[in-house]
Amino acid sequence: MTTSLRPVLCATLLTLAATAVHAQGPTPAPQPQLDLERATLQAGRQKISVQLARTPQQRQTGLMHRRSMPQQEGMLFVFDQPGVQCFWMKNTLLPLTAAFVDDDDTIVNLANMQPQTETPHCSAKPVRYVLEMNQGWFKRHKVTPGMQLKWLQTQPAATTGTRQ
Repeated sequence: MTTSLRPVLCATLLTLAATAVHAQGPTPAPQPQLDLERATLQAGRQKISVQLARTPQQRQTGLMHRRSMPQQEGMLFVFDQPGVQCFWMKNTLLPLTAAFVDDDDTIVNLANMQPQTETPHCSAKPVRYVLEMNQGWFKRHKVTPGMQLKWLQTQPAATTGTRQ
């Protein structure tokens, strides 16, 4: 190929690539997941409504792309087995606090997490649940490690009749 044709070929290929991307239309903006099963928990004297992230996909998406969250709401990540759980804030726009909760529903430790960071925040020991709330919620309501969460209600009822 002659050197005089290279710039023309490159320009043509770039134009074709741009046309193909434009023909597919704009990529839709990522949407937060808002349609998960819900539960009502009690932490100290506070009742909170939480979305339940039970599947790997639900847990992976978590609270990503959410621009706001009511103060008495959060997300509870439910794992099949206890393990050391580590969370980060990629694509998460809200400052959050994670409460790492063991099998007997006791808060093991808390971690404040900053939006859109990839710093890992891990449980101090194996846990089965992680509760994310707006940052400052636990402190305002004096909910601390060692306290137990209470399960009040799950909506809709889990098909197995247990909270898993």
